[in-house]
Amino acid sequence: MLGKISLGKVGLVVGGILTVMGFVAYATQSATLNLIGFFYGIPILLGGLALTASELTPVPFTQPTEDKVLALRETQATETQNQIRKDVTRYRYGQKRHLDTSLSHLGLSPTDEESPILQGLREEDRNGAYTLVLEFDSPLMELATWQQKQEKIEKFFGPGLRAEVSQPEEEVIEIALITT
Repeated sequence: MLGKISLGKVGLVVGGILTVMGFVAYATQSATLNLIGFFYGIPILLGGLALTASELTPVPFTQPTEDKVLALRETQATETQNQIRKDVTRYRYGQKRHLDTSLSHLGLSPTDEESPILQGLREEDRNGAYTLVLEFDSPLMELATWQQKQEKIEKFFGPGLRAEVSQPEEEVIEIALITT
């Protein structure tokens, strides 16, 4: 639940309120509230600004997940699939993009400019198997490069998964992680 809330925005709101309260207390000669506002409000406000600057927003689901797919997730999803889904659908701090270290390890992120960006994900049923589909914006990396890494993707994301790489439209690559 905490990952669904932007800590930067919470810091901005709480720090802003305390800082304003400190200025009002200063103007009305209230020493105790003045200290709270200045000693807590300003640092919390600055912390909120810092978190907001380094914030990586959650990746959205591009389609609503059907009830039968949720039931498949409960019974078939691997630990890796669940971890990926949970990690990319929450706020992250201090990272440039979702799955950046994974893509770098797989050789799919040679430079920051060429690195694909995870734009969305969806869950689906493929022939009775739970499938997590990662949708990447990949304008500078061709489908052939992704296909060459397909076996490495399967090994990297662990046992019990099969990976399928497809290109549904230009500059978009989908990786389907299918439970076996």
